[in-house]
Amino acid sequence: MRISALFLLFAFTGMPLLAEDGHSLWLRNKSTVNVTVVCQKSSPTLSIAIDELKHGWQGKDNGTVVLLVKKDKAISNDGFRITADGIQANTDLGILYGVYELMRRQQTGEPVVSMVSNPSYEVRTLNHWDNPDGTIERGYAGYSIFWRKGDDSLTVTDADRLLWKEYARASASVGINGAVLNNVNASPLILTVDYLARVKAIADVLRPYGIKVYLSVKFSSPSQIGGLKTSDPLDPQVIKWWQDKIKEIYAAIPDFGGFLVKASSEGQPGPQDYGRTHADGANMMADALKPFGGIIMWRAFVYSPNDQDRAKQAYTEFMPLDGQFHDNIIIQAKNGPVDFQPREPFSPLFGAMKKTPVMAELQITQEYLGQSVHLVFLAPMWEECLKSETYQEGPGSTVARCTDGSIYQQKHTGIAGVANIGLDRNWCGHPFAQANWYAFGRLAWDNTLTSDKIADEWIKLTFSQAPAGQAVSTLYTTEWSEQFLEPVKEMMLQSREAAVNYMMPLGFHHLFAANEHYGPGPWWAPRGVRHDWTPPYYHKADTGGVGFDRTASGSNAVSQYHEPLGSQFNDLTTCPDRYLLWFHRLPWDYVMRSGHTLWDEICFHYDKGVQQVRDFQKTWDRAEPYVDKERFALVQRKLRSQCANAQVWKDACLLYFQQFSRMPFPYDIERPVHELDELIKADMRRR
Repeated sequence: MRISALFLLFAFTGMPLLAEDGHSLWLRNKSTVNVTVVCQKSSPTLSIAIDELKHGWQGKDNGTVVLLVKKDKAISNDGFRITADGIQANTDLGILYGVYELMRRQQTGEPVVSMVSNPSYEVRTLNHWDNPDGTIERGYAGYSIFWRKGDDSLTVTDADRLLWKEYARASASVGINGAVLNNVNASPLILTVDYLARVKAIADVLRPYGIKVYLSVKFSSPSQIGGLKTSDPLDPQVIKWWQDKIKEIYAAIPDFGGFLVKASSEGQPGPQDYGRTHADGANMMADALKPFGGIIMWRAFVYSPNDQDRAKQAYTEFMPLDGQFHDNIIIQAKNGPVDFQPREPFSPLFGAMKKTPVMAELQITQEYLGQSVHLVFLAPMWEECLKSETYQEGPGSTVARCTDGSIYQQKHTGIAGVANIGLDRNWCGHPFAQANWYAFGRLAWDNTLTSDKIADEWIKLTFSQAPAGQAVSTLYTTEWSEQFLEPVKEMMLQSREAAVNYMMPLGFHHLFAANEHYGPGPWWAPRGVRHDWTPPYYHKADTGGVGFDRTASGSNAVSQYHEPLGSQFNDLTTCPDRYLLWFHRLPWDYVMRSGHTLWDEICFHYDKGVQQVRDFQKTWDRAEPYVDKERFALVQRKLRSQCANAQVWKDACLLYFQQFSRMPFPYDIERPVHELDELIKADMRRR
């Protein structure tokens, strides 16, 4: 019989135990094993590294670890070398990252071997879409950890500092080195004196963990809070206003990272309002930041209400500007060309802009993937994007290599993740949503990692139940691995594909209801709403067929991909099934490679997605003996909701599209259990 490690901890310490609330994330295990740490240099960052070793050491009792800050040509940026004696790095921060790597290996049972580890990207940042009033756009885990509403909203408390320290520790443990503290739909308030004072307080807490703070800024700030008549980037007064503001920021925060800018997009002001280009606006701000070492991350998420295919617009606007941006600017492009959909082909900007650095923007918060209700492990989605072939410089020109400096010699490289962090006690709303924060950091540090390895690490770090002083690796028994680790890992690895199946298979995209991008709404197209905000714009279903024609005879979006990829997407015989309806409009009776008609194939995918989530419920129920009761019950409840939601997705989409296909459901799938008119009425009531 398995003896609960929580019981053992109680027995060994005699102390009452708090319920497991997930607040400790993947940093749960402590140690009473003695270790001697030798470090001849001192700094706040090195003090953290030493403290982490002394409180989390899982190696040999009375062992010795040497921390050596010494230049090594094989180590770049804040990378590190693990040796037989300890850790060597060029910087104090590299030592801290090496400590986290060493401890991760100890705690997961991975061999501790001599190695050099360098980060794939220079800038590895979380983008927080947090607002000055404490709300979070697309936030599903409570209010902001940085901002709050009320008369005392800018007062910094000890509780604030403790929370920020815990956040910084968790982020640094997976190699994240930046935090954009506010929403890309920025309030100009963020640049006012009182808010900058709070930014300074946050920066002071995050600094020892190597995390630079960045701010999203509103392009029209000079006219909104600066008293100017214009925010034209070529106006001398506007230029001086930004220069003065940036000097003010760096006087308080010497290591300030720079700005993230959403401009001329979705109603946000930008240089195009003044007849200027994105390069004009970005360069003006970059020039003001350059003397201080700051950078501009300029978002490429742009689209206008016109007749052009929305998927083409970022490429159309930014490609002509390649080479015109100054060298401390990185263009930040979403992983796909539309908007964080459950599955998209990669953005054609990756690799195409050869003279301008481009950084991938990934969405950790599950805006379009069930938010904090659905269990969807996102590492497979990001791995799929990063390992996609662009062919820009021939075979091997993956998105990862086109963005990390392997192919193009960019001055700066970066990757960003839209954070899923809030004030919920478990940080992310769903215990398994924590895995996506973890996975982003691990892939940002090493973009060659596999989803399997990341999931394996996270499960061992998050659910192991080692008593204090007992090495975690000793608990990884054959039984634990076979009955818990492997089934739960397989559930995680299948979860993204399951979500695609029950939401939008075969290249479907943007089928969401207007209600917060959560449930299905393929019918939603009210009068007066921009057509590219409605699902029918993307699926174009009628009795003749379904799908968006982006071939050479359609919108020709395929031409934005380098050969031979453009031709592969254009040709029905070579276009992958997963992108079929993204690039092609097809009749309902089109015969797929499987031998099924398109209609039957759609039905099979939706049905499979529901069955997969039901299997997840069974997997998790069998995991009960190996999980604390609090997190077990919470995940179990969320899986029940996810299963019900998957059924709604299947029924809504199949019943809606059947009106056009006029074809029966295949006999060997389960029939819908809802009525279409009831689902539509329920959607209307939620608006």
